[in-house]
Amino acid sequence: MFSEAGKTKFQVDLRQHLRDQNISGNLVHLICEIAEASKYVINAVRTGDLGVAGTSNLYGEEQLALDVLSDRIMRKRLQHSGVVCNIASEEMEEIFQVSSNPQGMFSVAYDPLDGSSLVDVNLAVGTIVGIYQGCDLLQPGRKMVGAMYILYGPRVSLVYSVGKGVYEFTMNQLMEYTLTREQIQMRPSGDIYSPGGLRKKYSEPNELFIRYLEEKGSKLRYSGGFVPDINQILMKGKGLFMYPALNDSPHGKLRLLFELNPMAFLLEQAGGMATNGEVPILDIVPNGLDQRCPIYIGCREDVQKAAEFLNGHG
Repeated sequence: MFSEAGKTKFQVDLRQHLRDQNISGNLVHLICEIAEASKYVINAVRTGDLGVAGTSNLYGEEQLALDVLSDRIMRKRLQHSGVVCNIASEEMEEIFQVSSNPQGMFSVAYDPLDGSSLVDVNLAVGTIVGIYQGCDLLQPGRKMVGAMYILYGPRVSLVYSVGKGVYEFTMNQLMEYTLTREQIQMRPSGDIYSPGGLRKKYSEPNELFIRYLEEKGSKLRYSGGFVPDINQILMKGKGLFMYPALNDSPHGKLRLLFELNPMAFLLEQAGGMATNGEVPILDIVPNGLDQRCPIYIGCREDVQKAAEFLNGHG
């Protein structure tokens, strides 16, 4: 018996799938607009100038031309979507207001090209997005109505959740996103770990936790890119990523609004866990756009074990 055309999970396109999720038409439209923008970003990554744009972002990091271009692509698409009131980008110093009317509207926080310094050595990079109802971006990540990332690797994949599980879509030859994985789930514990930051700057509890992982046979898997490292853990359904507080960086490196909240939302939806070592990432109230936090994210038992070590119970 033949499958009905367009109905096997490998033939369901993103818009069709979103319409089946019983979410507002505006949210469907917004996610599809971000997916459309990603097609221009991947084209820029594949064909764009790898030279430095001559500017630095507000965190003092070297800003590649692709950062600037990717941000412009994403912002323009969001601006003209008709469903966005506020935009916050890692490349902008303040919130960009599109509309003062929050009715049926969304606010979006995004990192347009996370890991952009890896492009010139041809490693995978990605876009990270968090979506909030209304105009308030500075609220706990648990209030998000959706989160997603797009990974620009050998294949381009889009992973999203609107609080109804985690789904992966892959870009086909026609640059259309079709469903490839449904209801992605994490195992309780895993055997891979991705540790960010210089290990010699780790506190003793973090160093002891790393030794614990090594002794239990966990394999080191770290690319230097947050999106590909999280994608590996999520797609394999096992493992842990950590970027702890360092001796000279007590708040870690990664930003709550642009990187941590969306990934924590996705991992929790898949049955995983994300914490700063004390409280769940999604429960932290942001105090500004540039807030950073330590992060331990992945399999629930591994993240809980990290918290035990940090609190002297390991």
